[in-house]
Amino acid sequence: MSLYSLIRPILFRLPPESAHEFALKSLGLGLAGSFVRDAVSRRYQTEPFGKLNRFGLEFRNPIGLAAGFDKNGSYTRELAALGFGFIEVGTVTNEPQPGNPKPRIFRLAEDRALINRLGFNNVGAAHVAETLRRARPDCVLGVNIGKSRSVPVEAAIPDYLASFDAVYDVADYIAINVSSPNTPGLRELQRHKLLEELLSALQERNDELRLRNSLPRTKPLLLKIAPDLSEAEVDDIVSVALRTNVAGIIATNTTIAQDGLRTSPEKVKQCGEGGLSGAPLGAKSNRVISLAYRTSGGKLPIIGVGGVFNAQDAWEKICAGASLVQLYTGFIYVGPTVAKRINEGLAGILEREGFQSLDDAIGCRS
Repeated sequence: MSLYSLIRPILFRLPPESAHEFALKSLGLGLAGSFVRDAVSRRYQTEPFGKLNRFGLEFRNPIGLAAGFDKNGSYTRELAALGFGFIEVGTVTNEPQPGNPKPRIFRLAEDRALINRLGFNNVGAAHVAETLRRARPDCVLGVNIGKSRSVPVEAAIPDYLASFDAVYDVADYIAINVSSPNTPGLRELQRHKLLEELLSALQERNDELRLRNSLPRTKPLLLKIAPDLSEAEVDDIVSVALRTNVAGIIATNTTIAQDGLRTSPEKVKQCGEGGLSGAPLGAKSNRVISLAYRTSGGKLPIIGVGGVFNAQDAWEKICAGASLVQLYTGFIYVGPTVAKRINEGLAGILEREGFQSLDDAIGCRS
């Protein structure tokens, strides 16, 4: 039995957002030092699969922490020490904003799931960039940017560009969030015309900043999409992504569907609206990963996220077409050893299945 399994019932007595803040502050204060020591062996903190090259970046392992866990980038070093191959902070917006009223996170323990309607609460892109300049993690760092709530969809492009400018120099890659269900109108930006205009504008700015800073290449731009898309919509989004030279797809964000849950309908109704994450999202995410992989002919790297708790969950995403995997809710339920456990388990699965490398397994079932 792990130490976290003993502590988790105590944490789960706290409101979810309070427990989350307590966990982050504990990492920052070094109170989770025993977790860190237990979580990471030297082998799995460095290169368990050799160097993984994805969209021009080198990852020490394929398991990342998804955006939403460290919204303001305050604990990236501590989180990286838990063995993640990459950390994605945010979602950040150009304008600082408090997010939606509390309570806004709810646990569905029977389903190993969360419902959240945080609403991009963050201190603003410029402030987050300053924090990251002072303390960067020892791994690949992504910054996830979204639309400020006060900005209408028709004015989204200048708002995204301002955030892009603010975080450009601190991010190894920048993720464009057009799929959160908790900012009104945001998912409209997944529509063909609006999406192409947004991505084209960002790539134009990307090239301007590359030239201005005398860089050898543009910053990898990734697009985070929803799990609630039809096959035709996924095809359309992938075609836009390829046309605008997006470096990769993050599949997927949380789902607005709340069907088929073990938790009683009454309790789910009490939680209200929001994005559902965790185990119920796994199959929906895998479906979109597979669709995006097949539509792009494997040309577009995919970060698979949604319902990852163990190595088998990560393996299913890799088989569907993901070349990297992220988690968030799995960290809440499994604890700080989750990255190490998944990396160890993946290494064993690869050997069992007869693959020489992780790259050989990508999309093997799509």
